[in-house]
Amino acid sequence: MDVNLKPFYAIVPLSLEDLFAKELKALGITRVRVEKGGCWFGGTMEDMMRVNLNTRYASRVLLKIGEKSYRNEEDIYQFAKAIEWENYFNSTDTFKVDVSSHRSPLRSLNFLTLRIKDAICDRFREFSEERPSIDKYHPRIRIYAFVDEKTCKLYLDTSGESLFKRGWRKDKGEAPLKENLAAGLLGLSGWTPDKPLYDPFCGSGTIVIEAATIACNMAPGLYRRFGFENFKHFDSNAWQNIKKQARQDINWEASVSLKGSDISTLIVERARLNARLAGLGKWLDDGKLAFFARDAREAEPTSEEAGLIVTNPPYGEQSNPKSASVASMMKNVADSFKRRFANWTAWLLTSDRMLPKQMRLSESRKIVIFNGPLECRFFKFELTSGSYRKTKVTGTEVSSVKEQENELR
Repeated sequence: MDVNLKPFYAIVPLSLEDLFAKELKALGITRVRVEKGGCWFGGTMEDMMRVNLNTRYASRVLLKIGEKSYRNEEDIYQFAKAIEWENYFNSTDTFKVDVSSHRSPLRSLNFLTLRIKDAICDRFREFSEERPSIDKYHPRIRIYAFVDEKTCKLYLDTSGESLFKRGWRKDKGEAPLKENLAAGLLGLSGWTPDKPLYDPFCGSGTIVIEAATIACNMAPGLYRRFGFENFKHFDSNAWQNIKKQARQDINWEASVSLKGSDISTLIVERARLNARLAGLGKWLDDGKLAFFARDAREAEPTSEEAGLIVTNPPYGEQSNPKSASVASMMKNVADSFKRRFANWTAWLLTSDRMLPKQMRLSESRKIVIFNGPLECRFFKFELTSGSYRKTKVTGTEVSSVKEQENELR
């Protein structure tokens, strides 16, 4: 194995793991192992930089520092103290430790977190007579520990803020969809830039903006900073070359039709502002990307060619007093879809499992996706004019990760 290859673990939202693995392979990274909720890969430090810059799906990329079995907190203290932290950051840096566990016999994660902090500070005291400071809110260095029944793994966070934060969002609107989840919806739907895209519940514009960055091949991380930039041996020249290449790869000549609408003119203005902050002003001015005010119940096709509707409508939950009005609205939305969007395909994300019934449509596919803490379904509907399709969903209720992998290949 190449001695320059290091073990990295990417945290990825459930159901997006295979999309992320395809991303890695497109970046030339071949040592990949997919797990539920994440993906291991072997790569150089430059590979790690490229992944952070280019991934549309991962939430965080961690560099594995070490792994060791343990019996108690003292074992983990000694393990953490033996790691050469001085090779990764300086005593003048601030840091934070986060600990998670699965079936660990240890009684207190707070106490374990304190012992790991002590180990790191004691290590620095012994080697430099100075110790780094703790910063819970804006640390320069983030350290993650994961303990299971027998082992403790220690990681350095290479990402900094979560990767769904692209660095452009100012106005979120109500209940914003995370950017990496929006990209995941587009990937799972099978949308490609040659197909017209329309979001009739666009909100702050996240789905359409993500689609635009995909269509013009804009790296998602061009407008933000990363945790690895604070590492002791950060290669600034290599990083600047990687970003320079990413800027050169942007293609403004792509032919696309990307539209979003919302009932609120204020929200539409926020979506336009977000698109400009994301660096997409050229396409707003050219009309390739557009947001406009319209009630979703009056939605009309945004192109002569049939395309995809990918959207995140309001959720009508049983405990929500707005549930009945949402259900009624979605029935009217479905009627509009069936009258006006012949041969289009609609993908809707919702936490309401009754959505197909409310819309009087039968889904041809559904995928489990978590939108934050909410367990949601991503429903696919094949639209035919004036038809109340009753396509039966075969197999299990939810597509497995393996089935998604096969469909995405």
